[in-house]
Amino acid sequence: MSGAAAFAQDPRPAAYLARMDADRDGRIVLAEYQDWLCYGFDAMDRDHDGVLSSAEMPGGRGQAITRTTHRARLAVAFARQDRNHDGALDARELAAPPP
Repeated sequence: MSGAAAFAQDPRPAAYLARMDADRDGRIVLAEYQDWLCYGFDAMDRDHDGVLSSAEMPGGRGQAITRTTHRARLAVAFARQDRNHDGALDARELAAPPP
């Protein structure tokens, strides 16, 4: 089950955190966040070249984006959600939309 689908079926922050928490320490660090949220990119990257071309994007439109750029954007979102700036997200931070 993809990350978004899992969250849509079980919106409880603690349950979502448990799915993302690869090392089971109760916190989501940047790499876990990026790895989990790259599922959509990976699913759309049909030729597995690490680049979403316009043809691979919904509607066949949009500017190409690399997986590296996508992960960098996720890092920005992670930093905004990490409200206490401890380098990890807890269930409460994960549930809150980025400011």
